Amino acid sequence: MTQPKGKKLALAAAGLLAISTVLGACGNNNNNAAPSPSASAPASASASASPSASAPAAATERTLTDALGHQVTIPANPQRIIASYLEDNLVALGVTPVAQWSVTNGIQEYLQGSLKDVPKISYDLPFEEVTSFSPDLLIVGSSATVEGDKYDQYSKIAPTYVIGDEATGNWRESLLAVGEVLGKSAEAQKALDDYDAKAKDAKEKLQASIGTQSAAAVWLVAKNFYIVSQDQSSGAVLYGDLGMTPPALVKEISTGATAAWNAVSLEKLATLDADHLFLINSDGEASEELKSAVWQSIPAVKNGHVYEFGRETSWLYSGVVANSQIIDNVLNSLVK
Repeated sequence: MTQPKGKKLALAAAGLLAISTVLGACGNNNNNAAPSPSASAPASASASASPSASAPAAATERTLTDALGHQVTIPANPQRIIASYLEDNLVALGVTPVAQWSVTNGIQEYLQGSLKDVPKISYDLPFEEVTSFSPDLLIVGSSATVEGDKYDQYSKIAPTYVIGDEATGNWRESLLAVGEVLGKSAEAQKALDDYDAKAKDAKEKLQASIGTQSAAAVWLVAKNFYIVSQDQSSGAVLYGDLGMTPPALVKEISTGATAAWNAVSLEKLATLDADHLFLINSDGEASEELKSAVWQSIPAVKNGHVYEFGRETSWLYSGVVANSQIIDNVLNSLVK
């Protein structure tokens, strides 16, 4: 059975992070993922506060319909939110969760400037662990998380809203959906507008600096190489938002690809005709693969146009925070 793209990305992120202490994922296409996706249009409230003529209306409970058709009563001012693997959205909206997504050996390190003191919770959200944090709202991305009778069990712990696979596969839709749930739609839209303005400015600076030169992002983890798809994860930032030219190998691998990051042999990488190469190195400086004659023969490597980033950066993820950090990395590397 074919799995939804959002589910595939979340599972890939969990598995790869567990073995490499790294991922970021592959948060799906941007767009995340990653990721990088509109689970139904953003939910609308069936009950909401009426504005006062003399003062801003106090927040009230709202009833929203989630992607699976559940009628969910959202607390007026939720204070203890768990939104596992949706934390990029929370940070963008100025919200701190009561617990943050993790796998055995990894967390979303690029968000730790905002989440460094937030306890971890396992990516698969064990019921006992969720209960221990006494949440007043659960926001769930993939429908697979609540399959079977899991939704009923979670909803007994706290109101549980499912964003759905379609929205979680698109970082923009995901942000808007989380903003709707939290009563922060205006803030979500502003975050998107600010990002688009930043991307536009960065694109202009890049074109003035390097013209139509090409670039690729390659990930080294557990001695294996992966190359990012043209329209997903950091590929969507490089080629979509920043207008950089995708090299032939990226176009070839992206054709029919369903994953954000796709395995590629070192020998195949030797044919990569990118002017610039962004290397996400999860294996560290001791990697023998980066010392090989094949790697050294790659044109961008020979020309000194490799820009290396560690596993703690946001290149493997998608979201307004992740993508904004990627733009900063690209500008710092290419615009002198």
